[in-house]
Amino acid sequence: MEGSPIGRVAVIGTGTIGASWAAFFLARGLTVAASDPAPRAEAALRHFVDMAWPALVRLGGAAPMPPHGRLGFHTEPEAAAAGADFVQENGPEREDLKREVFRRLDAALPASVIIASSSSGLLISRLQTACHHPERCLVAHPFNPPHLVPLVEIVGGAQTAPATIERALAFYAALGKRPIHIRREVAGHVANRLQAALWREAVHLVAEGVASVADIDTAISQGPGVRWAVMGPHLLFHLAGGGQGGIAHFLDQFAGPIEGWWHDLGRPQLTDEVRRQLAAGIAAEAAGRGIDELAAERDRLLVEILALKRERKVS
Repeated sequence: MEGSPIGRVAVIGTGTIGASWAAFFLARGLTVAASDPAPRAEAALRHFVDMAWPALVRLGGAAPMPPHGRLGFHTEPEAAAAGADFVQENGPEREDLKREVFRRLDAALPASVIIASSSSGLLISRLQTACHHPERCLVAHPFNPPHLVPLVEIVGGAQTAPATIERALAFYAALGKRPIHIRREVAGHVANRLQAALWREAVHLVAEGVASVADIDTAISQGPGVRWAVMGPHLLFHLAGGGQGGIAHFLDQFAGPIEGWWHDLGRPQLTDEVRRQLAAGIAAEAAGRGIDELAAERDRLLVEILALKRERKVS
């Protein structure tokens, strides 16, 4: 299934993820046609693009001012999809709603146009059954915020053509993303499952009174999280094995203790009491800072980290 060069992207759904995708595509020189039925969605989208633009300029490749002339807006997905070379769907994380959007997009688009869903955990095999051309459907799950974080998880379904996966990988890579191919469908894909595993133990430690919410967050952000911005856990443990054999030596030394920790990991329940503990801990850690202030701090530091990695050519 060969496709022509992609110059126009339809962004379906312009909430947090969709708006971020729209800003990213615009910064990479593409024309964006967005759709969202919510009241005042267009104004919110254009405001988001304006707020995100300085970070995109700092990362390189974006024009000094947001190109609002290349951003169109529609209330219906079919109108946004008209003339699109690629579709990025970002609707609510509900299978019934996404299936209906996929059905409508599939009916409105030529068979060569890829329909990619940003779904964080739904199975594309179930969504694509609503389409006459399921071979062009896949998941392209970003990490929030998509206009900054490079990762995109590409997941094909039972009926997705291998050529569709290859085209999607090439498309995102050409835009500067770091797409990875998830070779088998699992709920939550890969990155969210890893997050969930870590957070499960973090919640367990809070519930058991081992440490405060803030101290657990510090244990990650000022410990392994700093290293994870450079390398993943497998490669880091390879380094921990040193010159005596790398990962093989590491496993000889630590496989037993680590398996012991695995068996001791908790299986917490998000009871009302645990939820109260988490909420109180977050309130203390945030120390009066609101969501917007915290998000701005996150994005500012993300931009600095990503810019440094790019300058140093760190993969």
